[in-house]
Amino acid sequence: MNNNLRPVGIIGTGKYVPEKILTNSDLEKIVETNDEWIVSRTGIKERHIASDNQATSDLAYEAAVKALDSAGLSASDLDLIIVATITPDMSFPSTACILQDRLGAKKAAAFDLSAACSGFVYGLATATNFLQTGMYNNALVIGADCLSRITDYTDRNTCVLFGDGAGAVVLGEVPEGRGFQSFDLGAEGAGGAHLYLEAGGSRMPASAETVEGKKHYIYMNGREVFKFAVRVMSSATEAVLSKAGITKEDIDVFVPHQANIRIIQSAMERLNLPAERVVVNVDKYANTSAASVPLALVEAVEDGRLKEGDTVVMVGFGGGLTWGASVLKW
Repeated sequence: MNNNLRPVGIIGTGKYVPEKILTNSDLEKIVETNDEWIVSRTGIKERHIASDNQATSDLAYEAAVKALDSAGLSASDLDLIIVATITPDMSFPSTACILQDRLGAKKAAAFDLSAACSGFVYGLATATNFLQTGMYNNALVIGADCLSRITDYTDRNTCVLFGDGAGAVVLGEVPEGRGFQSFDLGAEGAGGAHLYLEAGGSRMPASAETVEGKKHYIYMNGREVFKFAVRVMSSATEAVLSKAGITKEDIDVFVPHQANIRIIQSAMERLNLPAERVVVNVDKYANTSAASVPLALVEAVEDGRLKEGDTVVMVGFGGGLTWGASVLKW
């Protein structure tokens, strides 16, 4: 890392999940599935679902308030707000702008970032660059999604996989030697056909036909996404470790995207990581897209698993297809 750049790290964290819980038993009443089948294949036992009056910005707001409180900052201290999401409140204004107004962060620049489940790590990399150069001092990065809004609850293959939530961090200057050490971001656009939401954009505007045809729901080729995830979870980790000049033996806490327990276990095997170093909460929240990694990170903070000086690796993968990984000295 360029020594002329100031060290930037996480100085505050917060998370929020809606109160409503949808269990596997609940899903048994909706589609042809059962708890044993879901748990054995995904590791998921339940997921949180936004109420009818909650949008992505509402989830993001709750997490943001907690992160600011954790950092000891007020909204007026923020220079930048990035919301990573694929379920914005609306096409525009951005969810970040809606959040900026609600927080009262009047001097903060604000924009959304779309990289699906990799979005939070993409957001961290983006904000870190702004702060390292001195352009800004404090940034709020949030991963938030209401996947229940784009999930087809008649499709047994996808409806068991997703939930809603938000995780937020405040980035700022940290002591020398701490903070983010490296990032590895990437995309494989040729794989976009394996995971997408077809309608609602300029290619296929919303219409009675697109609604009737269920074109506004997540489509996923599970087999292909699984193969991609298993491959990039380990390759992105190895790449970001190499950039930081360390090895997998140096990882103290591994925070992977919580999509499927089998994918996480595969990464653990490939990287030779013991279970006590890996954060897993997919059983409680399911796949929350951009919120997945920050929810797991914040839980590790709350549980006391993260200690000062720990080397933390966060890695996500998702639609695009995309991936993102980071090394952070806590």
